[in-house]
Amino acid sequence: MAVEELKSIIQRCQILEEQDFKEEDFGLFQLAGQRCIEEGHIDQLLEVIQNEKNKVIIKNMGWNLVGPVVRWLLSNKEDDKRKDYFLMLDLLVKLCNPKELLLGLLELIEEPSGKQISQIILLLLQPLRTVIQKLHNKAYSVGLALSTLWSRVSLLPVPYSKEQIETDDYGLCQCCKALIEFTKPFVEEVIDNKETSLENENENFASEIIGFLSAIGHPFPKMIFNHGRKKRTWDYLEFEEEEEKQLSDSMASLAYLVFVQGISIDQLPMVVSPLYLLQFNMGHVEVFLQRTEESVFSKGLDLLENGLSRIEDNSLLYQYLEIKSFLTVPQLSFSLALLNNFICTIILLSRCLLNTSNHSGVEAFIIQNIKNQIDMSLKTTYNKWFTGPQLISLLDLVLFLPEGAETDLLQNSDRIMASLNLLRYLVIKDNENDNQVSELFEKET
Repeated sequence: MAVEELKSIIQRCQILEEQDFKEEDFGLFQLAGQRCIEEGHIDQLLEVIQNEKNKVIIKNMGWNLVGPVVRWLLSNKEDDKRKDYFLMLDLLVKLCNPKELLLGLLELIEEPSGKQISQIILLLLQPLRTVIQKLHNKAYSVGLALSTLWSRVSLLPVPYSKEQIETDDYGLCQCCKALIEFTKPFVEEVIDNKETSLENENENFASEIIGFLSAIGHPFPKMIFNHGRKKRTWDYLEFEEEEEKQLSDSMASLAYLVFVQGISIDQLPMVVSPLYLLQFNMGHVEVFLQRTEESVFSKGLDLLENGLSRIEDNSLLYQYLEIKSFLTVPQLSFSLALLNNFICTIILLSRCLLNTSNHSGVEAFIIQNIKNQIDMSLKTTYNKWFTGPQLISLLDLVLFLPEGAETDLLQNSDRIMASLNLLRYLVIKDNENDNQVSELFEKET
């Protein structure tokens, strides 16, 4: 019945000019074609699509069949007729109006959830690339496609362990590899230097993307160091809040890849000082630490540790503590329960600031937070960095007068009071815990 209905619609439309097609014709064609697909009349439908007499009809109406074909392919993964449905998809992509196809494909990509997100992306990337290559305004189309793809890929869980990466249950790793192949032809079209090679022996997703940026005239050192200034000059463009967030997230991720993972770090100018890099990256660290996902938060601490490890002792000037991010980053770090998993970074930061800040208020803030971490370690989650011998080495920095007996007590009152408060806390806790602190001091001395 569905085949007869389709043939009837085809016969009526064959005698019409393209501009004479009515909305009713589109609806009837879609309904009959969809029923043919659902009922398995694939051979008859292929015959209609391949008939030269139906070329104009398929060009204008055929894109409506892409959705039913794709949904069938996603639902029938073991069917012997899959090759015929793939053939139909290829023919529709080849013959139909590319503008309508582009919107139709992007709508299909936005439909699924869960594991089907990666399945439909992997299924439609090749057709999507073919359609875009047929359009005149490729730049806009590529941007629209990448924006849609990003919104879907970002929903997939990130695998962490080696086993998770190998199994790739949700297909994120496969999608990343496929996106590289999807993007490469468009990058090649805009490369000014035809001798520039996009081949990357590492085949690492992040490395490939950074290579693409450099190839199209946006070397990452220029992007990463001009980001702040360029953002100010772009104020008149009135970026949407979500676009601003994506830009900040992207630049922070780029900084992490370069400075922590070392991707293309050899392209950085050698004259950049460690202090400048620390100041520069603190804003990116803040972006990471404002997130609650462990994977993102850990990247912020890794980037922070990377910057601090480059700084020589006594070289971090107190003026840096007037910069907003130098105050907010420690607060973000200490405020999250995840801190206990990455406490080495905070220890490094605390030692560095206690040695170099020359600001009694800041030092008091650090000492108070050290006290809070000791309390947390004793009451809830044990942490070796705030108990035992590790604590003694930290107390050496805390219970210390900067200028010995000649220290100005008024000028250093905040630090001294915080230190005495910490010592009082330890004495009280010592009585509760069978003189463990006293024994510790005896062992050390």
